[in-house]
Amino acid sequence: MNSKARISNLFSSGNVAFVIVVCASYASATAALIYSRRAVPLWEVAALLAAGLAYLLVGTYGFAICRRSGSLLAAIAYFVVQLLLASILIRLRGSVGELSLILLPLAGQSALLLPIPGMVPICALIYLTLVMPLILRSRWVDAIALALIYGTGIVFVVVFTRVAASEREARTALAVANQLLRDHATQVEELATTKERNRLAREIHDSLGHYLTVVNIQIGAAQAILEQDRPRALDHLSKAQALTQEGLKEVRDSVAALRASPTESRPLPEALTQLVEQWNAAGLRTTLVIAGRVRSLTPPVNLTIYRAAQEALTNVGKHAHAANVDLNLDYREADSIQLSIKDDGVGSDNSERGFGLLGVRERVQLLGGEVRVHTAPGQGFTLDVELPG
Repeated sequence: MNSKARISNLFSSGNVAFVIVVCASYASATAALIYSRRAVPLWEVAALLAAGLAYLLVGTYGFAICRRSGSLLAAIAYFVVQLLLASILIRLRGSVGELSLILLPLAGQSALLLPIPGMVPICALIYLTLVMPLILRSRWVDAIALALIYGTGIVFVVVFTRVAASEREARTALAVANQLLRDHATQVEELATTKERNRLAREIHDSLGHYLTVVNIQIGAAQAILEQDRPRALDHLSKAQALTQEGLKEVRDSVAALRASPTESRPLPEALTQLVEQWNAAGLRTTLVIAGRVRSLTPPVNLTIYRAAQEALTNVGKHAHAANVDLNLDYREADSIQLSIKDDGVGSDNSERGFGLLGVRERVQLLGGEVRVHTAPGQGFTLDVELPG
Protein backbone atom coordinates (compact mmCIF):
# COMPACT_ATOMS: atom_id res chain seq x y z
CA MET A 1 0.00 0.00 0.00
CA ASN A 2 1.41 3.43 -0.96
CA SER A 3 1.83 6.36 1.44
CA LYS A 4 -1.26 8.13 0.12
CA ALA A 5 -3.44 5.09 0.85
CA ARG A 6 -1.92 4.77 4.36
CA ILE A 7 -2.71 8.40 5.11
CA SER A 8 -6.23 7.94 3.77
CA ASN A 9 -6.80 4.91 6.04
CA LEU A 10 -5.26 6.67 9.03
CA PHE A 11 -7.47 9.71 8.68
CA SER A 12 -10.67 7.92 7.76
CA SER A 13 -13.91 9.17 9.27
CA GLY A 14 -13.76 6.59 12.12
CA ASN A 15 -10.24 7.60 13.18
CA VAL A 16 -10.97 11.31 12.96
CA ALA A 17 -14.01 10.91 15.22
CA PHE A 18 -11.95 8.86 17.69
CA VAL A 19 -9.18 11.48 17.85
CA ILE A 20 -11.66 14.36 18.29
CA VAL A 21 -13.63 12.68 21.07
CA VAL A 22 -10.54 11.46 22.95
CA CYS A 23 -8.82 14.85 22.71
CA ALA A 24 -12.00 16.54 23.93
CA SER A 25 -12.11 14.14 26.87
CA TYR A 26 -8.45 14.83 27.68
CA ALA A 27 -9.06 18.58 27.53
CA SER A 28 -12.06 18.24 29.83
CA ALA A 29 -10.09 16.14 32.33
CA THR A 30 -7.16 18.61 32.23
CA ALA A 31 -9.51 21.54 32.85
CA ALA A 32 -11.08 19.70 35.79
CA LEU A 33 -7.65 19.02 37.32
CA ILE A 34 -6.67 22.67 37.01
CA TYR A 35 -9.98 23.84 38.44
CA SER A 36 -9.69 21.49 41.43
CA ARG A 37 -6.29 23.09 42.31
CA ARG A 38 -5.16 19.73 43.68
CA ALA A 39 -1.44 19.20 43.75
CA VAL A 40 -0.60 16.43 41.31
CA PRO A 41 2.72 14.61 41.65
CA LEU A 42 5.02 14.88 38.68
CA TRP A 43 5.11 11.12 38.19
CA GLU A 44 1.32 11.03 38.01
CA VAL A 45 1.29 13.76 35.38
CA ALA A 46 3.93 11.86 33.38
CA ALA A 47 1.99 8.61 33.72
CA LEU A 48 -1.24 10.29 32.63
CA LEU A 49 0.47 11.82 29.61
CA ALA A 50 2.15 8.55 28.65
CA ALA A 51 -1.03 6.47 29.03
CA GLY A 52 -3.13 9.10 27.27
CA LEU A 53 -0.70 9.33 24.33
CA ALA A 54 -0.48 5.54 24.09
CA TYR A 55 -4.29 5.24 24.08
CA LEU A 56 -4.54 7.86 21.34
CA LEU A 57 -1.82 6.32 19.13
CA VAL A 58 -3.07 2.76 19.52
CA GLY A 59 -6.60 3.98 18.82
CA THR A 60 -5.55 5.51 15.51
CA TYR A 61 -2.76 3.34 14.12
CA GLY A 62 -3.91 0.12 15.76
CA PHE A 63 -7.49 0.53 14.60
CA ALA A 64 -6.34 1.24 11.03
CA ILE A 65 -4.10 -1.84 11.03
CA CYS A 66 -6.86 -4.08 12.40
CA ARG A 67 -9.38 -2.81 9.88
CA ARG A 68 -6.96 -3.30 7.01
CA SER A 69 -5.96 -6.82 8.05
CA GLY A 70 -9.45 -8.02 8.98
CA SER A 71 -7.95 -10.38 11.60
CA LEU A 72 -10.27 -11.27 14.50
CA LEU A 73 -7.36 -12.04 16.84
CA ALA A 74 -5.71 -8.68 16.07
CA ALA A 75 -9.01 -6.90 16.80
CA ILE A 76 -9.43 -8.69 20.15
CA ALA A 77 -5.84 -7.87 21.11
CA TYR A 78 -6.46 -4.24 20.15
CA PHE A 79 -9.51 -3.93 22.42
CA VAL A 80 -7.72 -5.66 25.32
CA VAL A 81 -4.82 -3.19 25.09
CA GLN A 82 -7.15 -0.20 24.84
CA LEU A 83 -9.24 -1.33 27.81
CA LEU A 84 -6.10 -1.76 29.88
CA LEU A 85 -4.87 1.72 28.93
CA ALA A 86 -8.29 3.22 29.67
CA SER A 87 -8.35 1.49 33.06
CA ILE A 88 -4.92 2.93 33.87
CA LEU A 89 -6.09 6.42 32.94
CA ILE A 90 -9.24 6.11 35.05
CA ARG A 91 -7.24 4.70 37.93
CA LEU A 92 -4.69 7.53 37.78
CA ARG A 93 -7.42 10.13 37.44
CA GLY A 94 -9.21 8.73 40.48
CA SER A 95 -12.67 8.58 38.83
CA VAL A 96 -14.37 8.02 35.51
CA GLY A 97 -15.65 11.58 35.25
CA GLU A 98 -14.57 13.37 32.12
CA LEU A 99 -12.57 10.37 30.88
CA SER A 100 -15.74 8.37 30.29
CA LEU A 101 -15.90 9.79 26.77
CA ILE A 102 -12.73 7.99 25.68
CA LEU A 103 -14.50 4.63 25.93
CA LEU A 104 -17.54 5.49 23.82
CA PRO A 105 -15.58 5.65 20.51
CA LEU A 106 -14.13 2.27 21.47
CA ALA A 107 -17.66 0.84 21.43
CA GLY A 108 -18.16 2.29 17.97
CA GLN A 109 -14.91 0.72 16.78
CA SER A 110 -16.05 -2.67 18.07
CA ALA A 111 -19.10 -2.38 15.79
CA LEU A 112 -16.76 -1.88 12.83
CA LEU A 113 -14.14 -4.52 13.62
CA LEU A 114 -16.09 -7.36 15.20
CA PRO A 115 -19.09 -9.50 14.37
CA ILE A 116 -22.00 -9.31 16.82
CA PRO A 117 -20.89 -12.36 18.89
CA GLY A 118 -17.51 -10.69 19.44
CA MET A 119 -18.84 -7.16 19.76
CA VAL A 120 -21.23 -7.92 22.66
CA PRO A 121 -18.59 -9.09 25.20
CA ILE A 122 -16.27 -6.18 24.25
CA CYS A 123 -19.11 -3.69 24.80
CA ALA A 124 -19.87 -5.42 28.11
CA LEU A 125 -16.23 -4.96 29.20
CA ILE A 126 -16.37 -1.30 28.16
CA TYR A 127 -19.54 -0.89 30.22
CA LEU A 128 -17.98 -2.56 33.26
CA THR A 129 -14.88 -0.37 32.94
CA LEU A 130 -17.15 2.65 33.07
CA VAL A 131 -19.52 1.64 35.87
CA MET A 132 -17.26 -0.28 38.26
CA PRO A 133 -15.61 2.88 39.67
CA LEU A 134 -19.07 4.37 40.15
CA ILE A 135 -20.34 1.31 41.97
CA LEU A 136 -17.29 1.28 44.27
CA ARG A 137 -17.11 5.00 45.04
CA SER A 138 -20.56 6.57 44.50
CA ARG A 139 -23.92 6.26 46.18
CA TRP A 140 -25.95 3.47 44.66
CA VAL A 141 -28.65 5.90 43.44
CA ASP A 142 -26.06 7.97 41.57
CA ALA A 143 -24.32 4.82 40.35
CA ILE A 144 -27.54 3.40 38.90
CA ALA A 145 -28.43 6.66 37.16
CA LEU A 146 -24.98 7.07 35.59
CA ALA A 147 -24.87 3.37 34.72
CA LEU A 148 -28.12 3.76 32.75
CA ILE A 149 -26.72 6.82 30.98
CA TYR A 150 -23.50 5.01 30.04
CA GLY A 151 -25.41 1.94 28.89
CA THR A 152 -27.70 4.06 26.72
CA GLY A 153 -24.68 5.90 25.32
CA ILE A 154 -22.92 2.66 24.36
CA VAL A 155 -26.06 1.28 22.69
CA PHE A 156 -26.56 4.53 20.78
CA VAL A 157 -22.95 4.65 19.59
CA VAL A 158 -22.99 1.00 18.47
CA VAL A 159 -26.33 1.27 16.65
CA PHE A 160 -25.39 4.58 14.99
CA THR A 161 -22.00 3.19 13.89
CA ARG A 162 -23.49 0.02 12.40
CA VAL A 163 -26.17 1.99 10.55
CA ALA A 164 -23.58 4.43 9.20
CA ALA A 165 -21.29 1.55 8.18
CA SER A 166 -24.16 -0.25 6.44
CA GLU A 167 -25.10 2.90 4.57
CA ARG A 168 -21.50 3.43 3.51
CA GLU A 169 -21.20 -0.18 2.33
CA ALA A 170 -24.47 0.20 0.43
CA ARG A 171 -23.17 3.35 -1.28
CA THR A 172 -19.94 1.58 -2.16
CA ALA A 173 -21.82 -1.42 -3.52
CA LEU A 174 -24.09 0.90 -5.51
CA ALA A 175 -21.09 2.72 -6.95
CA VAL A 176 -19.52 -0.60 -7.95
CA ALA A 177 -22.81 -1.76 -9.47
CA ASN A 178 -23.14 1.50 -11.40
CA GLN A 179 -19.59 1.15 -12.72
CA LEU A 180 -20.29 -2.45 -13.77
CA LEU A 181 -23.48 -1.28 -15.44
CA ARG A 182 -21.58 1.43 -17.32
CA ASP A 183 -18.93 -1.10 -18.37
CA HIS A 184 -21.63 -3.53 -19.47
CA ALA A 185 -23.44 -0.81 -21.41
CA THR A 186 -20.18 0.07 -23.16
CA GLN A 187 -19.60 -3.59 -24.05
CA VAL A 188 -23.16 -3.94 -25.33
CA GLU A 189 -22.74 -0.81 -27.43
CA GLU A 190 -19.47 -2.08 -28.88
CA LEU A 191 -21.04 -5.48 -29.58
CA ALA A 192 -24.05 -3.87 -31.25
CA THR A 193 -21.73 -1.71 -33.35
CA THR A 194 -19.70 -4.75 -34.38
CA LYS A 195 -22.82 -6.75 -35.25
CA GLU A 196 -24.20 -3.87 -37.31
CA ARG A 197 -20.87 -3.45 -39.08
CA ASN A 198 -20.82 -7.17 -39.92
CA ARG A 199 -24.43 -7.02 -41.08
CA LEU A 200 -23.70 -4.12 -43.42
CA ALA A 201 -20.60 -5.90 -44.70
CA ARG A 202 -22.69 -8.98 -45.48
CA GLU A 203 -25.35 -6.87 -47.20
CA ILE A 204 -22.79 -5.08 -49.37
CA HIS A 205 -21.00 -8.32 -50.23
CA ASP A 206 -24.16 -10.30 -50.96
CA SER A 207 -26.02 -7.61 -52.89
CA LEU A 208 -23.42 -5.53 -54.68
CA GLY A 209 -21.06 -8.49 -55.14
CA HIS A 210 -23.81 -10.47 -56.83
CA TYR A 211 -24.67 -7.73 -59.31
CA LEU A 212 -21.05 -6.97 -60.15
CA THR A 213 -20.34 -10.67 -60.77
CA VAL A 214 -23.29 -11.09 -63.13
CA VAL A 215 -22.47 -7.84 -64.94
CA ASN A 216 -18.87 -8.97 -65.35
CA ILE A 217 -20.03 -12.28 -66.84
CA GLN A 218 -22.39 -10.50 -69.26
CA ILE A 219 -19.65 -8.13 -70.40
CA GLY A 220 -17.22 -11.04 -70.77
CA ALA A 221 -19.74 -12.92 -72.89
CA ALA A 222 -20.27 -9.84 -75.05
CA GLN A 223 -16.53 -9.45 -75.58
CA ALA A 224 -16.18 -13.10 -76.53
CA ILE A 225 -18.78 -12.95 -79.34
CA LEU A 226 -18.54 -9.30 -80.38
CA GLU A 227 -16.85 -10.03 -83.69
CA GLN A 228 -18.86 -13.16 -84.58
CA ASP A 229 -22.36 -12.23 -83.32
CA ARG A 230 -22.76 -8.50 -82.77
CA PRO A 231 -26.54 -8.61 -82.01
CA ARG A 232 -26.03 -11.18 -79.21
CA ALA A 233 -23.09 -9.20 -77.86
CA LEU A 234 -25.24 -6.07 -77.73
CA ASP A 235 -27.95 -8.08 -75.98
CA HIS A 236 -25.42 -9.14 -73.32
CA LEU A 237 -24.32 -5.55 -72.90
CA SER A 238 -27.93 -4.40 -72.63
CA LYS A 239 -28.56 -6.97 -69.90
CA ALA A 240 -25.36 -5.88 -68.13
CA GLN A 241 -26.57 -2.28 -68.24
CA ALA A 242 -29.97 -3.30 -66.81
CA LEU A 243 -28.31 -5.25 -64.02
CA THR A 244 -26.05 -2.29 -63.30
CA GLN A 245 -29.06 -0.03 -62.95
CA GLU A 246 -30.84 -2.56 -60.75
CA GLY A 247 -27.77 -2.98 -58.56
CA LEU A 248 -27.34 0.79 -58.29
CA LYS A 249 -30.99 1.12 -57.23
CA GLU A 250 -30.53 -1.53 -54.52
CA VAL A 251 -27.41 0.18 -53.24
CA ARG A 252 -29.28 3.49 -53.06
CA ASP A 253 -32.20 1.84 -51.29
CA SER A 254 -29.82 0.16 -48.85
CA VAL A 255 -28.09 3.43 -48.05
CA ALA A 256 -31.47 5.12 -47.53
CA ALA A 257 -33.04 2.40 -45.41
CA LEU A 258 -29.90 0.53 -44.22
CA ARG A 259 -31.76 -2.61 -45.21
CA ALA A 260 -33.21 -3.18 -48.63
CA SER A 261 -34.52 -6.73 -48.67
CA PRO A 262 -35.41 -8.26 -52.06
CA THR A 263 -38.03 -10.41 -50.25
CA GLU A 264 -39.93 -7.61 -48.51
CA SER A 265 -42.26 -6.77 -51.39
CA ARG A 266 -42.56 -10.20 -53.04
CA PRO A 267 -42.74 -13.87 -52.01
CA LEU A 268 -39.51 -15.82 -51.61
CA PRO A 269 -40.15 -18.17 -54.59
CA GLU A 270 -40.73 -15.15 -56.85
CA ALA A 271 -37.50 -13.48 -55.66
CA LEU A 272 -35.54 -16.70 -56.25
CA THR A 273 -37.13 -17.12 -59.69
CA GLN A 274 -35.92 -13.67 -60.74
CA LEU A 275 -32.46 -14.50 -59.39
CA VAL A 276 -32.40 -17.70 -61.47
CA GLU A 277 -33.51 -15.79 -64.56
CA GLN A 278 -30.61 -13.35 -64.17
CA TRP A 279 -28.10 -16.19 -64.18
CA ASN A 280 -29.80 -17.99 -67.08
CA ALA A 281 -29.51 -14.76 -69.01
CA ALA A 282 -25.80 -14.68 -68.14
CA GLY A 283 -25.33 -18.12 -69.71
CA LEU A 284 -25.39 -20.34 -66.61
CA ARG A 285 -28.15 -22.96 -66.86
CA THR A 286 -29.93 -22.59 -63.54
CA THR A 287 -33.08 -24.38 -62.41
CA LEU A 288 -35.31 -23.86 -59.38
CA VAL A 289 -37.43 -26.67 -57.91
CA ILE A 290 -39.89 -25.97 -55.09
CA ALA A 291 -41.07 -28.93 -53.01
CA GLY A 292 -44.04 -28.84 -50.66
CA ARG A 293 -46.68 -26.20 -50.14
CA VAL A 294 -45.37 -22.66 -50.13
CA ARG A 295 -46.08 -20.94 -46.80
CA SER A 296 -45.37 -17.62 -45.21
CA LEU A 297 -42.03 -17.27 -43.41
CA THR A 298 -40.62 -14.51 -41.22
CA PRO A 299 -38.77 -11.69 -43.03
CA PRO A 300 -35.36 -12.66 -41.53
CA VAL A 301 -35.78 -16.26 -42.73
CA ASN A 302 -36.83 -15.14 -46.23
CA LEU A 303 -33.87 -12.76 -46.50
CA THR A 304 -31.39 -15.35 -45.21
CA ILE A 305 -32.58 -17.96 -47.74
CA TYR A 306 -32.39 -15.42 -50.57
CA ARG A 307 -28.90 -14.21 -49.59
CA ALA A 308 -27.65 -17.80 -49.30
CA ALA A 309 -28.90 -18.57 -52.84
CA GLN A 310 -27.47 -15.30 -54.13
CA GLU A 311 -24.06 -15.97 -52.58
CA ALA A 312 -23.96 -19.56 -53.82
CA LEU A 313 -24.77 -18.53 -57.39
CA THR A 314 -22.23 -15.70 -57.23
CA ASN A 315 -19.55 -18.18 -56.15
CA VAL A 316 -20.54 -20.53 -58.99
CA GLY A 317 -20.17 -17.69 -61.47
CA LYS A 318 -16.76 -16.73 -60.06
CA HIS A 319 -15.07 -20.01 -59.30
CA ALA A 320 -16.97 -23.18 -60.23
CA HIS A 321 -16.67 -23.22 -64.06
CA ALA A 322 -20.01 -25.02 -63.93
CA ALA A 323 -22.51 -25.58 -66.73
CA ASN A 324 -25.54 -26.30 -64.53
CA VAL A 325 -26.81 -25.28 -61.13
CA ASP A 326 -29.83 -26.74 -59.33
CA LEU A 327 -31.69 -24.90 -56.58
CA ASN A 328 -34.14 -26.83 -54.41
CA LEU A 329 -36.40 -25.04 -51.94
CA ASP A 330 -38.14 -27.54 -49.64
CA TYR A 331 -41.22 -26.60 -47.61
CA ARG A 332 -42.22 -30.18 -46.75
CA GLU A 333 -41.03 -30.10 -43.13
CA ALA A 334 -43.58 -28.31 -40.93
CA ASP A 335 -41.05 -26.71 -38.61
CA SER A 336 -38.18 -25.96 -41.00
CA ILE A 337 -37.31 -24.66 -44.45
CA GLN A 338 -34.43 -26.11 -46.48
CA LEU A 339 -32.48 -24.75 -49.41
CA SER A 340 -29.98 -26.77 -51.45
CA ILE A 341 -27.75 -25.35 -54.21
CA LYS A 342 -25.70 -27.86 -56.23
CA ASP A 343 -23.44 -27.23 -59.23
CA ASP A 344 -21.46 -29.52 -61.55
CA GLY A 345 -18.30 -27.47 -61.44
CA VAL A 346 -14.70 -28.16 -60.48
CA GLY A 347 -15.37 -28.39 -56.73
CA SER A 348 -12.86 -27.48 -54.05
CA ASP A 349 -10.68 -28.97 -51.35
CA ASN A 350 -11.42 -26.09 -48.97
CA SER A 351 -15.08 -25.53 -48.06
CA GLU A 352 -14.41 -22.83 -45.44
CA ARG A 353 -12.76 -20.21 -47.63
CA GLY A 354 -14.33 -16.88 -48.52
CA PHE A 355 -16.09 -14.03 -46.77
CA GLY A 356 -19.36 -14.78 -48.57
CA LEU A 357 -19.69 -18.25 -47.09
CA LEU A 358 -18.77 -16.85 -43.69
CA GLY A 359 -21.58 -14.30 -44.08
CA VAL A 360 -24.04 -17.08 -44.94
CA ARG A 361 -23.00 -19.00 -41.82
CA GLU A 362 -23.38 -15.92 -39.63
CA ARG A 363 -26.85 -15.18 -40.98
CA VAL A 364 -28.02 -18.74 -40.52
CA GLN A 365 -26.54 -19.15 -37.04
CA LEU A 366 -28.21 -15.93 -35.86
CA LEU A 367 -31.56 -17.57 -36.67
CA GLY A 368 -30.66 -20.90 -35.06
CA GLY A 369 -30.15 -22.72 -38.34
CA GLU A 370 -27.48 -24.94 -39.83
CA VAL A 371 -25.20 -24.79 -42.89
CA ARG A 372 -23.68 -27.87 -44.51
CA VAL A 373 -21.17 -27.91 -47.35
CA HIS A 374 -20.26 -30.90 -49.54
CA THR A 375 -17.46 -30.58 -52.08
CA ALA A 376 -14.34 -32.21 -53.40
CA PRO A 377 -12.07 -31.56 -56.41
CA GLY A 378 -13.92 -32.54 -59.59
CA GLN A 379 -17.21 -33.29 -57.77
CA GLY A 380 -18.93 -29.92 -57.79
CA PHE A 381 -20.11 -27.91 -54.81
CA THR A 382 -23.27 -28.33 -52.73
CA LEU A 383 -24.52 -25.86 -50.12
CA ASP A 384 -27.37 -26.93 -47.81
CA VAL A 385 -29.11 -24.42 -45.55
CA GLU A 386 -31.75 -25.37 -42.99
CA LEU A 387 -33.64 -22.80 -40.93
CA PRO A 388 -36.49 -22.97 -38.41
CA GLY A 389 -39.64 -21.98 -40.20
